Amino acid sequence: MSSTFSISDLSREFDLTTRAIRFYEDLGLLQPERTGPGGRNRVYSVRDRTRLKLTLRAKRLGLSLTEAKDIIDTYESPRDSGMQLTKFLEVLDVHRSRIEEQMADLQSNLDEIKVHQREARALLGKVAASAPKRKKPKTPAAHVR
Repeated sequence: MSSTFSISDLSREFDLTTRAIRFYEDLGLLQPERTGPGGRNRVYSVRDRTRLKLTLRAKRLGLSLTEAKDIIDTYESPRDSGMQLTKFLEVLDVHRSRIEEQMADLQSNLDEIKVHQREARALLGKVAASAPKRKKPKTPAAHVR
């Protein structure tokens, strides 16, 4: 594996647009070295690649980019690892509570939909049972001209 990466390399590897990678850079999640005329070329380090990988993992967990950055920055600081793990657990606890609330709301909505479906089917059955039976109209014979 190379020790540096272009924006195209990371884009291909992680199936992201270069615009998304620049957005993560704007948020401070990535800090590529600038090279070339006017610093137009971005050169990403192994550290940037790792930070991008961790950012995408945090997104899959449903964490905000701000939460992801806080966690990633905490791990890079020279602090005690106990503090880092405590911070990580706090963020995960808050996120888990949020998801559990959303799941409860979704379950409640689903239960309500099921009740309405049962009621609608029952009413439809009553309507069909009380409707007068109609005779099928006879198919008219073809007219000969």
